[in-house]
This record gives sequence, C-alpha cells and structure tokens, in this order.
Amino acid sequence: MSVELTPGDKAPAFSLETTAGPKRLKDFAGGYLVLYFYPKDDTPGCTQEALDFTALAKAFAKAGATVLGISRDTLEKHGKFAAKYDLTVLLGSDADGTVSSAYGTWEEKSMYGRTYMGMARRTFLIGPTGRIVRVWPKVKVKGHAEEVLAALPG
Repeated sequence: MSVELTPGDKAPAFSLETTAGPKRLKDFAGGYLVLYFYPKDDTPGCTQEALDFTALAKAFAKAGATVLGISRDTLEKHGKFAAKYDLTVLLGSDADGTVSSAYGTWEEKSMYGRTYMGMARRTFLIGPTGRIVRVWPKVKVKGHAEEVLAALPG
C-alpha cells in the first residue's frame, strides 16, 4: 500500500544521516523544509536537480527554507557526489528505505516491460509547523527548483 501525502497532512517524522551529520524533521521546525526525493547520485537528471537547487541555495535560505535531497545511496556516495559537483544542498541517505516508505516515494516502476521497485522523483514543501504545504508528485527536473522557490511565501 502506497502512502499518499497531501497539503495539510502532518509530515512524517524522520531521522537520517546527511552530509551535514544526523538530521531529524524536528531540527527544521520554525522554517521551511524542501524535501526532495531522487533516484540516484551522479546520474544526469539527479545531478541537474541537485545543481539547480544548489544554484538557488542563497535564495532558499533568504526565504527561510532548507533544501534536503534524499536517495537510498550511501552517505559515502553522497559525499563523493557533493564534492564532484560542489553541491551545497544537504543530501540524506535513506539506505534502509524508512523515510522513502513513510513519504510514499519508494514505488513500483516499469521500464522495458520489467517492473521493479525504485525511488519516485517527488518533492514536499514542509512548513514551519511540520505540516505539508505543497507536494510535487511527478517532478520534471527542468525548472523544478525555480518552481519550488516560487511556492515559498515572501
């Protein structure tokens, strides 16, 4: 059964290792959190998405938002990915799939007639009180970071 989170829902609590140390949902209370899920480090679409969020990092910070990208890659892979592309956004390792399951982003996919489980590219904007403000269920990388930034108040 897949989780379907919508605006107004309480964001599922999480705890994971990130490129800036361990983080929990409550660490971001009082500000906005852009939680974006992506399939895999160092692949074309995922790299572009991370670069786009990094390019707008100062604007997100000015709007009171932290950006956290989550995939099932290891923290070691995240570190290499961030170093290779000078990424400044936080990257979280959901190696056991707990967070992606809670947010409904680990789902059945299909390619070339074969079905498999994989990470959906999906973004959640979580408000200062821990409630979901907006969900982007089917992300197209081009222009996505700008669209998320535009959804922030102010």
